[in-house]
Amino acid sequence: LKQPFPVCPAAALNVKSYALITKQAHNVSFSLFPSSTLNHPFAFSECPPLGLESLKVKDSQIQASSYKRMGLGPHRGRLNIQSGVEDGDIYDGAWCAEYKDQNQWLQIDAKKLTRFTAVILQGRGSIWSLDYVETFKVQVSNDTIKWKPCMNATEEAVFEGNKDSETPVLAILPEPAVAQYIRINPQTWFKNGTICLRAEIMGCELPDPNNIYPWQAEEGTKDKLDFRHHNYKEMRKLMKSVNEMCPDITRIYSIGKSYMGLKLYVMEISDNPGKHELGEPEFRYVAGMHGNEVLGRELLLNLMEYICQEYKRGNQRIVHLVEETRIHLLPSMNPDGYEMAYKKGSELAGWSLGRFSYEGIDMNHNFADLNTIMWDAIELETDKSKLINHYFPIPEHYTSEEAMVASETRAVIGWMQTIPFVLSANLHGGELVVTYPFDMTKDWAPKEHTPTPDESFFRWLATVYASTNHVMSDPDRRPCHNEDFLRYNNIINGANWHTVPGSMNDFSYLHTNCFEVTVELSCDKFPHASELPIEWESNKESLLVYMEQVHRGIKGVVKDRDTEAGIADAIIKVDDIDHHIRSAFDGDFWRLLNPGDYDVTVTAEGYFPATQSCRVEYEHYPTICDFHLTKTPKQRLREILAKGGKIPKDLQLRLRQLRIRKLRARPVNYV
Repeated sequence: LKQPFPVCPAAALNVKSYALITKQAHNVSFSLFPSSTLNHPFAFSECPPLGLESLKVKDSQIQASSYKRMGLGPHRGRLNIQSGVEDGDIYDGAWCAEYKDQNQWLQIDAKKLTRFTAVILQGRGSIWSLDYVETFKVQVSNDTIKWKPCMNATEEAVFEGNKDSETPVLAILPEPAVAQYIRINPQTWFKNGTICLRAEIMGCELPDPNNIYPWQAEEGTKDKLDFRHHNYKEMRKLMKSVNEMCPDITRIYSIGKSYMGLKLYVMEISDNPGKHELGEPEFRYVAGMHGNEVLGRELLLNLMEYICQEYKRGNQRIVHLVEETRIHLLPSMNPDGYEMAYKKGSELAGWSLGRFSYEGIDMNHNFADLNTIMWDAIELETDKSKLINHYFPIPEHYTSEEAMVASETRAVIGWMQTIPFVLSANLHGGELVVTYPFDMTKDWAPKEHTPTPDESFFRWLATVYASTNHVMSDPDRRPCHNEDFLRYNNIINGANWHTVPGSMNDFSYLHTNCFEVTVELSCDKFPHASELPIEWESNKESLLVYMEQVHRGIKGVVKDRDTEAGIADAIIKVDDIDHHIRSAFDGDFWRLLNPGDYDVTVTAEGYFPATQSCRVEYEHYPTICDFHLTKTPKQRLREILAKGGKIPKDLQLRLRQLRIRKLRARPVNYV
């Protein structure tokens, strides 16, 4: 752009170098530093974002010179805010001025004296419109009456803005400005569009000399944890340090590799790591399926630190959890995507950079679609007794090497098939809601409530997390983007939000015994490091209490009545719930259920079925329901003949009785 005044190019950060503006009269020069000299993309500024994206900045703190309509009001001028499907509703994707002139502005009240250091700008988020600001000015004030422009030496600075509507662009102020208010004043914009923008402001809050009790304003947590963003090497280092601190209860293992060869590390936490203990349920948390949704990754790293520390301190709640549960934490399912987002930084990664695998696969849609197989079978099968409702096999075409299945997805499926998980949660970001299966609609509708047979328990699981999360449970919080989940108490059936074929939640439910929900942890997919202590405090209780739900319902061991050996793959059926589970390789099982009385039937090949009533109480421990099954005469005969043994008399008598009964049951043909 050629301007009659000097333009301050926004420091568009990239992987290779970072530009720091140095002041020169009537000109701008750049000091280039290789990325190796900076520990993090935001090393250029010690100041964090004010919180437009994270909603720390309230709607009342944002004003504008004008706006087209409510859906494009100043409260929508937040970095990465997402619009609804249709333009024209109350949830549009930017602040848009009513008029096209250079007198328009978006104003943010920081509430306190702040040292402003940078502005980040983004165009309008819309699938129908293309609007963005190409150049802009910045002014600051302490009273909104007198405004001081950002100067580039002796001239008013003009900053380069966006060249598209999605890529965030950073503009560093030539000199930090101390004030309470800051304005963004667009000068030019996309010629076929209008004045629309989304923004974030970088600034350091200055100490208030009138506050004689400064500690009362402190936010965060008392837990001494490593609150920062960890790249792959740093994540591995932290996990290693936790393992060294608590070697008796932790173990690090890998379930496979990403496309780029990064290992998918898991932290196991148990009083007997490395071994499945009879009767002890297996639990997992998975984070980072979308590499740019990073909060779950940091929360799981904090969680393993916290459990280790509290276990050593003798915290009885944590001790009980570790001794009674085998916990598996996978902090990064998509490490390749994370590394891409990390190199840009928390405010510059945009909405989608790093979401997909290195191959461009969205792992949230990459698991085998077993829902369609199930629904097709229900529709086509005339003999309903032949239908299955669990442990659906994976189609052959999905397992072939040519199938578009990410290596990370294959690794997680192998992990699911190896360990008898009972309960799981998949941690995402970009919203504040907990979703539960099914995630896919039955007839490919865009959205429709599509419950599982375990709807009531899934709603309980989702409510447990949402109701104990500090931000979700705040009745005064505003919606993140374009959905008001407060109306649903911050939980929703996944398919009733938007249909997701091939989700991990649905696959887990239909292919294994494991119940799984998705937790959308924050409006901001990549929170600034300064916000991590607050996010930990908001989610800590939710993470713990959700894990404890693995002990709800019934558990037991299915054994052979004669040998006391555990029976693997026994089918556990609960009356009136059309979804069965199976016993693990030692014969133990866990069936998640809400409090109530249940008739439970267990069947296994070669055994007579057995039924008993089991009562689930409200206490936080499972009801023990063990089963001893008796072999059928045919099964006993097979085993004896296989070993070359002699048939005992009682079995001979039993087989003779069965033959006589069969003959009597045959119809008689009269001539």
